[in-house]
Amino acid sequence: MRGFGVSGRVTAPALYFLLPLAALGLAGCAEHSLLPPNADIGPAPQIVKPVRSAVPTVNVAPAVGWPSGEMPTAAPGLKVTAFAAGLDHPRNVLALPNGDVLVAETATPPKPDDSPGLKGFVMRRLMAHAGAGGPSANRITLLRDTNGDGVADVRSTFLTGLNSPYGMALVGNNLYVANTDAIMRYPYKRGATAITGPGTKLTDLPGGTINHHWTKNLVASPDGRLLYASIGSNSNVGENGMAVEGDRAQIWQVDIRTGAHRPYATGLRNPNGLSFSGNTLWTSVNERDELGSDLVPDYMTSVKDGGFYGWPYSYFGQHVDSRVNPPRPDLVAKAIVPDYALGAHTASLGLAIANNSGLPQPYKAGAFVGQHGSWNRKPFAGYKVIFVPFSGGKPAGSPRDVLTGFIDAKGEAQGRPVGVTPDARGGLLVADDVGNVIWRVTGAK
Repeated sequence: MRGFGVSGRVTAPALYFLLPLAALGLAGCAEHSLLPPNADIGPAPQIVKPVRSAVPTVNVAPAVGWPSGEMPTAAPGLKVTAFAAGLDHPRNVLALPNGDVLVAETATPPKPDDSPGLKGFVMRRLMAHAGAGGPSANRITLLRDTNGDGVADVRSTFLTGLNSPYGMALVGNNLYVANTDAIMRYPYKRGATAITGPGTKLTDLPGGTINHHWTKNLVASPDGRLLYASIGSNSNVGENGMAVEGDRAQIWQVDIRTGAHRPYATGLRNPNGLSFSGNTLWTSVNERDELGSDLVPDYMTSVKDGGFYGWPYSYFGQHVDSRVNPPRPDLVAKAIVPDYALGAHTASLGLAIANNSGLPQPYKAGAFVGQHGSWNRKPFAGYKVIFVPFSGGKPAGSPRDVLTGFIDAKGEAQGRPVGVTPDARGGLLVADDVGNVIWRVTGAK
């Protein structure tokens, strides 16, 4: 994109496009977080009053990538290595039973009607500055570590002809891929390094020319009979009208044989992460923006069949969002309080719940969360991988950092973590879509 170098640094032409945002007013510039650390995390986060201004708080970490030889910082007792580098915007990972790893290399599809007008124009430039611009590779790449040294020495193009793919699930001899507009099924043979067939469509997914939250994730039920697909909203908080939100802000339950689907849970603004703890589905949800640095906490929650979680009418239970008209007090009264807040604007995209992760204590049993990082908060939040311990299938304690150091001393993003998953050899894989690396975390010994 002209004016934005490959490093993500703002050049003079880019600044020309960013000036209109400053011209709209400076009210959002002084706003910043007032909460004590971790007050917006846990089962009972502090919910403050909304902060409204003509200009939202904008605090973008420029995407610069990793300097040679640099990498994230692993927590004490852990170490991190580059499993594979030089990828093209890797967003999600799937570990296969034979040890192979699939990586969705993907980016935003064309969506000409998303966020029209001056504000939308400027915000798209800012997001590109943060590393979200550029064409989508539209492929899945296979990585293989043949000698067990923790580094992929085989890389092959596994699947092409896709449309901004994200979610992947292997069930028996079939690989399911969630494009931005459909779930596709492909025959899979253990050990194969490529799929060349066209595949078959299992079901369409909501896409279109707005397609505000374009990533569609997938997870299979433990018995392999059902798929669950995450579908984000078509707006921040219904500003495009509720008519365009049909079948959005939901998790679908999809019959793996027929493609028949139904809403499993609704009112979830962007339920990107999906994982099972036993037979209970969990999701990590990115909440709404433009209410100040301390609102609204992103969260993870167990997902109740038929449950409504508030969006857009309320957040974290019955906290009403007065921006939404007409209001729906009947739905607000039904809104389920999420299980565990993950911090405001952390962009908690990746979720993997493990009973025995392969990492040492205290990282054995719990949820790994890839926090992509904020743009609507001062100071920055997220930009790390955390671990929330579980006991009895539920969160049981404060989060611990797993990987940090994605933001450098200048406030630039060297990387941004997204998808996370345990591999078949006792490690944790982390997709970094700014560093273009798959990181592997293991015990330090």
